[in-house]
Amino acid sequence: MQYRKDRQGNAVSILGFGCMRFTRKGRDIDYDKAEAEILRAIDLGVNYFDTAYLYPGSEELLGTVLSRNGKRDQVRIATKLPQYLVKTAGMIDRFFDEELSRLQTDHVDYYLMHMITDVSQWEKLQRLGIEEWIAAKKESGAIGQIGFSYHGDTEGFLRVLHAYDWDFCQIQYNYLDEHAQAGRAGLMSAAERGIPVIIMEPLRGGKLVDLMPEKGRELIAANAHGWSAAEMAFRWLWDQPEVTVVLSGMNSLEMVEENCRVASEVESNTWTEDDFALVKDVCKAINERVKVGCTGCGYCMPCPKGVDIPALFRCWNQMYTEGKNEGRKEYWQAVSLRREKAFARQCVKCGTCESHCPQGIPIRELIHVADRELRPLPWRIAGDVMRAFAVK
Repeated sequence: MQYRKDRQGNAVSILGFGCMRFTRKGRDIDYDKAEAEILRAIDLGVNYFDTAYLYPGSEELLGTVLSRNGKRDQVRIATKLPQYLVKTAGMIDRFFDEELSRLQTDHVDYYLMHMITDVSQWEKLQRLGIEEWIAAKKESGAIGQIGFSYHGDTEGFLRVLHAYDWDFCQIQYNYLDEHAQAGRAGLMSAAERGIPVIIMEPLRGGKLVDLMPEKGRELIAANAHGWSAAEMAFRWLWDQPEVTVVLSGMNSLEMVEENCRVASEVESNTWTEDDFALVKDVCKAINERVKVGCTGCGYCMPCPKGVDIPALFRCWNQMYTEGKNEGRKEYWQAVSLRREKAFARQCVKCGTCESHCPQGIPIRELIHVADRELRPLPWRIAGDVMRAFAVK
């Protein structure tokens, strides 16, 4: 495992374990499977684990696994304040204390203001005394370092970056989003200020692997290095020394092994012109086919009316990357046969989803377009018939 330094000089693994996408059994996380994956990652040198207050069951699982296996002192935990839920100063302590209880620890190594999209959100927290609160928590040792995770445009990122003496920041960044959100300009600005950068969505919610169009797959398969799609995406990031940690939502032992292998081999500033040309060609192939830039992060959920927005967009994209019937079949199986309906026609255009979408997707408009393509009349009739017989 390779390591880079945080602002205090601590060595952090360049591969971080993102704890948002654990395998689930029904509504609950598959504890045994997740525990095996976490422990194997630690054995292979991963020491950065990222979770959040609103990742269902994630903090509790991580705390339980680390506690009962005696691993807390071997890793660094990053979790997040749901700043968008904070209305009063007292709520900051309430959320933080609940997180410590879930994590079964007396301190958080890295604490982030979650999902900042505009500097006004930080200014609201300042009015509630957040700077004094941070200083006190750092003094007591309850918080090691303070940062923020960002979803917005580059200009907004730079305003937030300069609004406080941050210890680190977290941005969405991958070869498809090189100039979107904070982008390369944001990455370089943080590096110039000596602020470590944590990368989320390195595979864009799996789009750079699972939803790769056939043309893109062929380009990657033909590369001289023998890289997989995921390996190429990770290597593109780690080639940049300004990147400190890349988070991966690993949910299989095979994924843990593969990602740790790559993280042990890479070196920065080693890519050639041919390597960058490959990525450029793959980007072109992807952008020719994908219908909507949804990463499946789930921030738009839950929909007040029960629409499963991430599944809808995932299957819509699948129609154009893997074939129309493949996308329709997946949607029919994943959504149409559920006990509780989750269709776009249930939308009342309240806009809650769009206010939380990190990608700025016009969800209320596109879900109806997607629904019409995924459920043409024959598929809609078949789904209704099957529900009548199969869904009790």
